[in-house]
Amino acid sequence: MQKLTAFFSALFLFISAGAQTDIARPKLVVGIVVDQMRWDYLYRFYSRYEPNGGFKRLLNQGFSCENTMISYTPTVTACGHTGIYTGSVPAIHGITGNNWWDNNRNENVYCTQDDSVKTIGSTTDLGKMSPRNLLVTTICDELRLATNFKSKVIGIALKDRGSILPAGHSANAAYWFDNKKGDWISSSYYMSDLPQWVKEVNAKKMPDKYYEQGWNTVYPISSYTQSTEDDKSYENKPLGEKFPYDLKKFMGKNYGILSATPFGNTFTLEMSKAAVTAEHLGQNAATDFLAVSLSSSDYIGHNFGPNSVEAEDGFLRLDKDLGDFLNFLNEKIGEGKYLVFLSADHGAAHVPGFAKEHNIPAGNLSVKPIIEALNAILKKKYKLDELISDITNYQVYLDHKAINASNINQQELQNSIINYLLQQKGIERAFALESISETSLQAKQKEMITNGYYPNRSGDIQIILQPQWLEGFENGGTTHGLWNPYDAHIPLLWYGWNIKQGKTNREINMTDIAPTLAAMLHIQMPSGSIGKVIEEVVK
Repeated sequence: MQKLTAFFSALFLFISAGAQTDIARPKLVVGIVVDQMRWDYLYRFYSRYEPNGGFKRLLNQGFSCENTMISYTPTVTACGHTGIYTGSVPAIHGITGNNWWDNNRNENVYCTQDDSVKTIGSTTDLGKMSPRNLLVTTICDELRLATNFKSKVIGIALKDRGSILPAGHSANAAYWFDNKKGDWISSSYYMSDLPQWVKEVNAKKMPDKYYEQGWNTVYPISSYTQSTEDDKSYENKPLGEKFPYDLKKFMGKNYGILSATPFGNTFTLEMSKAAVTAEHLGQNAATDFLAVSLSSSDYIGHNFGPNSVEAEDGFLRLDKDLGDFLNFLNEKIGEGKYLVFLSADHGAAHVPGFAKEHNIPAGNLSVKPIIEALNAILKKKYKLDELISDITNYQVYLDHKAINASNINQQELQNSIINYLLQQKGIERAFALESISETSLQAKQKEMITNGYYPNRSGDIQIILQPQWLEGFENGGTTHGLWNPYDAHIPLLWYGWNIKQGKTNREINMTDIAPTLAAMLHIQMPSGSIGKVIEEVVK
């Protein structure tokens, strides 16, 4: 009898121990999206990155998906952040651009605008934002659901869309930069007042301190041999003529210009450290999630281009900042106890002026004259004003209300527009989006455009530019948004908890990131996810 009692006691302890065993998860997941980071920046500046900085540590101690591609157009910020965190595409999640013409509302809509909420932390309207235009869940939402909302989720970025869309609908908070006041703000969607720790960060007036020190190259400018010489005619000059940039003149007057310096990224990571500390992220029973977007690389890239000294210096400084941030996480959370992934929302084309300088075909397409010319032609034919509502995201939006009221033959109208567009220099293809399935188009292009098409928020006619051609930026700088690899090939690095060093050159999609995170965390993938688990990462 004594032996039988001992057996059942041991069995009870075994069952109890099994019932109490938690699923293995990291204490904290940190998503880092570097806005406008071309994949080749990992290797273009590799020899100049520090041994214990951010990029070499992620590459040499983590896992790199070398051939990660975006599977939709337009390749822009809002779509990119949304695609990473939802595992989905605009055709499903509904974020079809940074802005779009909403055919139901008959107005231009900004991706995170929400007039039903108010700014928290400022008297400006820059906080009237929320994730309500997003139609699906993010991986952060799914983590909150899986832990019955015990997990904390916080989004941080200079850009509102870079913090709001990744953090999702159920986030504890999202913070972004008020470029009129120089402070971090939020929305009444999340809170009624800023936490004390955010007020303390704002009270430090760090943007003024960055302005006080100015921006000079971190190394002697003569060593920037991977860049074009400083002060090219095809660069914008938002800060002045050339290095060193005196930023004191912007103090108290223009906090938006901070974004066009590397200090915007530094400031974002300092805010992220403050969030980890004050919110005790990674110290709770459930896994927490910090979604960080580093926006300054986008503003620097737009103004100066990928081959500029400014871009190179920006990434050399970011490498130092990322290394410092990883050291901070090691100290606060513990090495190997947190999971980091780093990716980008899109890349960028070289500045057309730079390309032409080296005999590479390139150009700029000005949209405003095309809209004016087309509306004049259509008015003469149909006796109606402004039948074209907008051209954005490389799509032509028609005024359907006016067309329906006048019984205009829409196919005839579209054919007239397409015929005109195909005569414009730099336009390679133009076709009606409704008939894309019957359009003779290269398979990759067709797939990406189809993945970006959400009828109520997309245009009527798709424009494809010739390679190296941009929409706008006639006076200098560059942009992104098309299907081409310079816009669609992005880095994807994994580091930390349960990540083994290695790499794969297998083609992977941006949409694979969220389902891979879901597999690692043992939670449901987001509600619109179409991606696949990256097996090399989870093994």
